[in-house]
Amino acid sequence: MPENPTEDTLLLVDPDLDFLDWATKHLSAKNLRVLRCDNAANAIKVIEKTPVSVVVAAMELEPFDGMELLGRILQQSPQTLVVLTAGFPTTGQIIEATQRGAHDVLRKESLAFELRPVVESALQTQDDRRSAGQPDPEMPKHDSRVKMIGISRALQEVFKLVGRVARSDAPILIAGESGTGKELVAKAVHEYSPRKQKEMITINCGAIPENLLESELFGHEKGSFTGAIARRAGRFEQADGGTLFLDEIGDMPLSIQVKLLRVLQDGSFSRVGANETLTTDVRIVAATHKNLSEEVAAGRFREDLYYRLNVVEIKIPALRERLEDIPLLAEFFLQRITRKNGMARIRISAEAIATLQSHNWPGNVRELENTIARACALASSQILLPADIPLASAPRKSPAGFNAALDQLINAAPTGVNLLDWLNAEIAGRVLERSDGDFKEASNTLNLPLPDLRKLLAQKE
Repeated sequence: MPENPTEDTLLLVDPDLDFLDWATKHLSAKNLRVLRCDNAANAIKVIEKTPVSVVVAAMELEPFDGMELLGRILQQSPQTLVVLTAGFPTTGQIIEATQRGAHDVLRKESLAFELRPVVESALQTQDDRRSAGQPDPEMPKHDSRVKMIGISRALQEVFKLVGRVARSDAPILIAGESGTGKELVAKAVHEYSPRKQKEMITINCGAIPENLLESELFGHEKGSFTGAIARRAGRFEQADGGTLFLDEIGDMPLSIQVKLLRVLQDGSFSRVGANETLTTDVRIVAATHKNLSEEVAAGRFREDLYYRLNVVEIKIPALRERLEDIPLLAEFFLQRITRKNGMARIRISAEAIATLQSHNWPGNVRELENTIARACALASSQILLPADIPLASAPRKSPAGFNAALDQLINAAPTGVNLLDWLNAEIAGRVLERSDGDFKEASNTLNLPLPDLRKLLAQKE
């Protein structure tokens, strides 16, 4: 714990007396006074009488819950940092607690290794505040809910980041592999923002041809192009006052990127075929499965637009990085699929869960949902076993740098040659060089009969 010149006070609030005993010993430190109580009402009495630096409180309390306790503490003592704990905090609880001002939200099963570092961090924050004289303001309350499934620390960090940034109008870039749930995160940002009473409009930038994308975004005037039989408002007009979610922004053509940059700079745009300049008040949330910094380096994405969009970046972890979420996700999909199709309840065995957790999941959560749907359709009983799980083989990926090297080789081919024959001969020659001229070894490496190898190399001469 930080050794402050003045004593800090830590308040533990939990109905579990065994936990209070353990936490008191676990967090004991020099210059730290630890107080404890087993209900929310007594916690408020302590706050009223004693300056408390940090509170660690359970979500489930009497006579009112931890969320209400959080609000009352911050109303009474805005400078106090509150850490909430729960067995399985929901998406809504994590985001709402963060927006209401919680310093952190922890799962109870992780407290043995997470509680001390989080409390140390909170106490250090208080020490820094005292030095700078800058307490944090209280965050507003929100009651919206989104359905995002996961208990992993990685996903909870995403929820907390959503809670912190949703209130602002800063552009957000959501990065993650295909199928990780980027659109769900975008919806969470919208639903927990002051714009939630307005619409969130989604557009997939990679699914619309370039010649139609400009019209889709900005609208068009009647007669501005073939097929434009009437004036049409674009997505920026439709989303005015709300949120515009630009999915797969990395696939947006450069010609449209320029026009998008203008809207981000001053909120102005023009419909296709119009001279009139319109303005819009839209919060931009973009998402991509591509590495945009690499796309910028390759000249496929504008650098200035990248920095405009990437004010806040939210990275969604791949499913293989949060395997502990698979049991909850599998059960959620099972219930949804059986309910939707009017099927009898199907359970999933622990062995089937282990099978799911051993898979690499290149398609992430979307692949898991499809796998559960196929398993339900093919199940021979009311319990899914490992044999019922139809796992697809992971697609083979080229080694890093392979495509670039292959492109260089293709570009080096002389004009007029049969490209495949030339490539085969070049590869055979290189393998022979690496074999120090040993034809037999090169033949074995290439899995090519010796006469065929000699014939192939003759083409190089």
